[in-house]
Amino acid sequence: MKVVLFCGGYGMRMRNDRSDEIPKPMQMVGPRPLLWHIMRYYAHFGHTDFILCLGYGAAKIKDYFLDYHEEQSNDFVLRNNRVEMLHTDISDWSVTFVDTGLESAIGERLRRVRRHLNGDPYFLANYADVLTDAPLDRVIERFHASGAVASILVVPPQSSFHCVDVAENGEIKEITPISRFPIWENGGYFVLSQEIFDLLPPGGDLVADVCQPLAGEGRLFGYRHEGFWKPADTFKERAELDDGYAHGIHPWTVWEHPEPVPQP
Repeated sequence: MKVVLFCGGYGMRMRNDRSDEIPKPMQMVGPRPLLWHIMRYYAHFGHTDFILCLGYGAAKIKDYFLDYHEEQSNDFVLRNNRVEMLHTDISDWSVTFVDTGLESAIGERLRRVRRHLNGDPYFLANYADVLTDAPLDRVIERFHASGAVASILVVPPQSSFHCVDVAENGEIKEITPISRFPIWENGGYFVLSQEIFDLLPPGGDLVADVCQPLAGEGRLFGYRHEGFWKPADTFKERAELDDGYAHGIHPWTVWEHPEPVPQP
């Protein structure tokens, strides 16, 4: 299945100021940018045909892949001034780079790459700013079994704030961590069918214009994942991922350890 990655937003919460030209997907986590980790996750499950929806920072993303050095994260032999790779990262990847506009919404970016899907009935999509160890094969299998038009990975609340039950007179009845509520967040990993384009208007939004109507019709499936899931929306979140990687804590690198236990 082809993988559409939305990597054209400004990512203002990740940037020092407006002069910071490094787009969010190119922020480093360990020796590689966030975007590479996400693509490597999909490649582990056999999905190596990528479509990058570019916008802000497009040149940085293109330059990274045009000048890619596999020897930086793979074993190799240097013999007679020639590099012989013992392992490779992206030699079997196909990466399509598409300018989808600086100001485009997610749904509009998706519309602008539709032709590159070549009519495939199903495809994968991702916000390109979150890492997980979700069992992708199982996610896809459950989606097909559901008969839904689209699927979203859903995860428990990640925020640490508290909800306060307060009466009209100001008396506080209860304080409850948000994590204790039976609610789920959009995890940013989608399995989609071509039918979603029937609902997606020009300039539209993937969640508001497609997922919400489908949910009301019982045609949206949510795969509940309670394992590792962490966004990299801010410098703090990216730094936490980077620090974890430095200390050998990187559950999203599923290609380096056994598969997670499938959801029953």
